[in-house]
Amino acid sequence: MSVAVSSLSGLSLIGEGVASPGETTFYGVNPATGKKLEPAFYSANEQQISEAVGKATAAFFPYAALTAKDRAAFLRRIAAGLAEQGAAIVERANLETGLPLPRLQGELARTTNQLTLFAEVLEEGSWVDARIDEADPERKPLPRPDVRSMSKPLGPVAVFGASNFPLAFSVAGGDTASALAAGCPVVVKAHPAHPGVSELVGRVIQKAVKESGLPGGVFSLLFDAGVAVGVSLVKHPGIKAVAFTGSQQGGKALMHLAAERSEPIPCYAEMGSTNPLFILPGAMKERREALAKGLQASFTLGSGQFCTKPGLVFGPAEEMETFASQLGEGVNSMGQQTMLTPGIAGKYGEAIGERAKEAKLIAGADTAVDKEVAAGAATLFRVTLKDFLGHSTLEEEIFGPTTLLIQYGEKDDLVAAAEGLHGHLTATIHGTDEDIAGAGELIRVLETKVGRILFNGYPTGVEVCHAMVHGGPFPATSDARTTSVGTKAIQRFVRPVCYQDFPDTSLPAELRRGNPLGIMRLVNGTLTRS
Repeated sequence: MSVAVSSLSGLSLIGEGVASPGETTFYGVNPATGKKLEPAFYSANEQQISEAVGKATAAFFPYAALTAKDRAAFLRRIAAGLAEQGAAIVERANLETGLPLPRLQGELARTTNQLTLFAEVLEEGSWVDARIDEADPERKPLPRPDVRSMSKPLGPVAVFGASNFPLAFSVAGGDTASALAAGCPVVVKAHPAHPGVSELVGRVIQKAVKESGLPGGVFSLLFDAGVAVGVSLVKHPGIKAVAFTGSQQGGKALMHLAAERSEPIPCYAEMGSTNPLFILPGAMKERREALAKGLQASFTLGSGQFCTKPGLVFGPAEEMETFASQLGEGVNSMGQQTMLTPGIAGKYGEAIGERAKEAKLIAGADTAVDKEVAAGAATLFRVTLKDFLGHSTLEEEIFGPTTLLIQYGEKDDLVAAAEGLHGHLTATIHGTDEDIAGAGELIRVLETKVGRILFNGYPTGVEVCHAMVHGGPFPATSDARTTSVGTKAIQRFVRPVCYQDFPDTSLPAELRRGNPLGIMRLVNGTLTRS
């Protein structure tokens, strides 16, 4: 059965069913026109939240007990459903976010690819980190017991949809995909900026749950115009972990709620960053014009609404005047850009006004917009390294198409600058071979500040693969040991469980003698499939 935009109900999806209408309603809004989009959506109430978490709790044991092959088939069924309904999903996402169709089509492909990648991880099997130390009854002075351990799912997970990625970091995005892969039922709190596309995607998952013969509580989708549903979800004793992508304010609030529960739970919050970019002297001399063009494209991509946007750019003082002039010409030619919501555009304008009090605005002065329309102008600021180090607020993220140029004197100044940074998702170094050979100390400092270091590239664009790290020290994320992109993301939603002296028939298949699944295991300290 096809899922069409005209069939949107505006009602939360609770397990296999649909919630009844509530008292509070809200609408999606077209950010390019300011017009509200039908239908009205109903915020979930406390009873519906409890029902969704209750169903997730009831579904946990049977879902966690599924074989890896069956969970992988479920993820592939979701991916196939998203591809089948892709045209309707992308059309609604375009209306609700103003993001261009090619960008959304690429994001849909990324979303389906994430699901199939986690399916492959499940089928390969070594993600469970099976460890076996066999018994040694002859060991002196005491015999060694048989000890085996592996990762097991935590329980129901609350996932928060992100404003800037209506597909890849939303209802069926990486957090949902990795939690479902780990064996955890998911309750998603849809982002109010794109409720229609959230319902369309939610229905695809709901349909896949049914067709896979799974308990309905494996997935639920709750709507809310504000934050009340999210607060209730995190506080609910049935929720065992939280995944969030959004603002630092929102992430910190959820971290506190998760920590203050009678049973504290992990809260994996990705809260954005300003992603420092360092241009070393040799690179600036060799390719100044190309760097200006590349930087402009990167920090204005998606109207600057990427958590990986390069918002701090360190460049040598002797070349900065010309570089800033070239970059400024490009910025001034751009005009207004559509942003995700009128609220985001309004906050961007306010932040630009505050930034102008501490830094020199050198391009993009026109930030006045129609309050009914979500738009903002690209802007470029400039300060000296001394001024930057003297104003901590200059390191704070501005969500939108702006960046800050910071001119330094000697290359050694960059080490001191890097040491003063707080945690970020990424750092980028542009340099020649000679530059990078002399940047060892800078790299060592950056290893303590970010989750991903790039060389001669731009951080906007995060490859979904096994080695990717999309995380970083606080305040970029709540836990620098994890990633929200790539297959290692599954580790957020599991914990190790140890079995001592168990009979073989009572062990999980991953730990049984003879290795019936043929997965890679650590046996007596040696990795082997035997």
